[in-house]
Amino acid sequence: MSAQIHESIPSTPAAPATPRAVLAMAADVADLVFPSGTRDRLNHLVSLHAAVADDLSEPALRGAVTDADLLITGWGCPPLDDALLDAAPRLRAILHAAGSVKEAGIPASVWQRGIAVSSAAEANVHPVVQFTIAAVLLAGKRAFGLARTYAAGGFRSYPSNARTGNRSRVVGVVGASRIGRAVITELCRQGFSVLVADPYLTAAGADRLGARLAGLDHLVSTADVVTLHAPELPETRGMIDDRRLALMRDGAVLINTARGPLVDSDALARHCAAGRIDAVLDVTSPEPLPAGHPLFALPNVFITPHIAGALGDEIGALGDFVVEEAARWLRGEPLRGLVTAADLARMA
Repeated sequence: MSAQIHESIPSTPAAPATPRAVLAMAADVADLVFPSGTRDRLNHLVSLHAAVADDLSEPALRGAVTDADLLITGWGCPPLDDALLDAAPRLRAILHAAGSVKEAGIPASVWQRGIAVSSAAEANVHPVVQFTIAAVLLAGKRAFGLARTYAAGGFRSYPSNARTGNRSRVVGVVGASRIGRAVITELCRQGFSVLVADPYLTAAGADRLGARLAGLDHLVSTADVVTLHAPELPETRGMIDDRRLALMRDGAVLINTARGPLVDSDALARHCAAGRIDAVLDVTSPEPLPAGHPLFALPNVFITPHIAGALGDEIGALGDFVVEEAARWLRGEPLRGLVTAADLARMA
């Protein structure tokens, strides 16, 4: 479940003195990722093609792609298939101004061609951690359900029992990914006891993070809050199924800011409808949920439309990361967000 980028990496291919670069993303995304000041900094490093390309097959852009040394991708970029790579013989690096490079449809032949690949996932960590910690604290207060009760005229109906509050709570973190590790650090700072489940993490590694390593079944049956930070892989899809939801303690809360398919949505709806557990969901399966889905109607389920990651003015942090990464590439330094072919198999 770990989505870490490895430190032991091959050397980065050398960059030309003034590389030619193309932005491959939706135009409105490019404006958020690279606002004027950030775009100016990028222009000082590279010769940037004037157009923003969300369809690199357009004849007007073929020349730019053919001459490109650097491709800067992001949300809305076209698939980077072998035909595109064949048309870009000078390409030496792809800097992805977003989280998972899987969105760009990068084929394995990228690495076979010696093209360096980098992701700005590190720049997306902070907003997700902030969102997760806020969800943990508000869920502990039963704030989401109580807000609905308040709106219905039930101001005096808040519970005063051991199910409510954040004192002496145990939080289970599923997945020691980059985000999962940062969440653990902040939870420990907040005074929570933390369990972590990750098949790639050792007990000593968990201890260094300030958490205790646990099997997934033990974690879900012990924690007051279970927060998911694992990638979507064949072995993680549906990992929080009916059986594991049944293992969760009465009054426990499930938080998912990772990937919707990690959770069996139908089973979750049944368990939450019974009132035994609560849920905070920033991602769902399917996504978006269809209108009228049972989860929407439940007072103890709070659903947001995939907003935990960089949003609005936060998106500029992705551009800052890419500009710094381009500078490192030009200097021949290791890329902070380097992604290898081996990493791809375990990434979100």
